[in-house]
Parts: sequence; C-alpha cells; structure tokens
Amino acid sequence: MSSRRRLEPRKQPVQQRSRQTVGVILEAAAQVFDQRGYEDTTTDRIAERAGVSVGSLYQYFPGKDAILVALVEQHERQGVELVHRLIEQTGEGMAAIPLEQLLSVFVGAILDLHRERPRLHRMLFVETPLPPQHHEALSSLEDALAAEIRELLRRHPEVQVANLELSAWMMLHATLGLVHDYVSHPPRPGVSRDEFLAALVRLLASSLRRSDS
Repeated sequence: MSSRRRLEPRKQPVQQRSRQTVGVILEAAAQVFDQRGYEDTTTDRIAERAGVSVGSLYQYFPGKDAILVALVEQHERQGVELVHRLIEQTGEGMAAIPLEQLLSVFVGAILDLHRERPRLHRMLFVETPLPPQHHEALSSLEDALAAEIRELLRRHPEVQVANLELSAWMMLHATLGLVHDYVSHPPRPGVSRDEFLAALVRLLASSLRRSDS
C-alpha cells in the first residue's frame, strides 16, 4: 500500500449513524494510543475498545496511521470551535473584560485541550507523518482559527496594533507552538501549568498593546 493511501481514510461518513461510528472509533483510538503508545496500538485493540468489528473499522480507515491523521484534523477543528464559543460567550461584554483575563481564558482553554492526553499529543504533532493534502486541510483550519482570533482582538479596546490580521496569526502560532513544546518537552519539571500560562499571557498582552503603526 502506498504511503498516501495508508494515511487517507477509506471513505467519508455521510449518514448520521456512520458519523457516530467514526466518532466512537476516533475516541477509542485516542484512548488506546495515549495508554499504550504507537507501537503497541493495533487496529484490533482500537476496534475492541470502540465495541465495533475490525471489518467495520476498515470500512473507514485502512490502518492506525490514517486514524492518527484523522485525530490531528479533529484536534484542529476543536480549536476553531473553542475560540468561536469563547467569542460567542463573551459577546458584547468582551470590552469590559481586562485583556490579560481574556487571554488567560483563551490560552488556558487551548492549553488544557492539549494537556488532556500528553502521550497522544506527542504522537499527533511530533511523530505523525502528514500527507501533503492534509497539510493543506490543516492550513485551512488554522486560517479559520486565526480569523476567529482576529475578531476577538478587533472587539477589545486594549488591543493597539495596526495590523490585526498579522497579530492574530502571530498570536495563534506563538500560542500553539509554545503550548505544543510545553506539553511535549516541558522547560523543566518544576514549571506548573499556571506558571506557564501566566508567562505566555504576559508575553501576548505586551505585544498586543504595542502599536506597530
């Protein structure tokens, strides 16, 4: 089997029942990968954890590598939905929330999303080989997330940058990059979640208050 076919899903679920089955498979795979690691994870173990037959799993995925790629894409979509919900929840009251507090909620949510299953996270973002077409799909998801962040920045009076699009892009990639590194390779064992979060929020707030005009 070619590398490309090994990493692509066999078919996209269309009906509600099929989407539910794929969702169950992905959640089971996330648990097994996180608990057992890449080498010790098999499609048989994933199917057993999901409560489906191996044949049912193979209807959607040719193997465990394709499932890992699907988990990467699912993770990115969750990030977009997370920021969108934050904007909706704060609504018109966003302007009254201090910038550091708003950033703390945003960055904290992203951080906790990544810290939920650290072993799985390392596999997804350090060890998983993504085919070119999936890099393009992830780039589109990141563009959508940057657009959500741009809207968040546009509506806050403490943000004083001239180029909101650039600032949103930098905020996204600085946050994701530092969070990925913190989860996969902590700077030292003594750096707590709250200490890391506070340092990153200070960094972001400082850059957003500095006008680049």
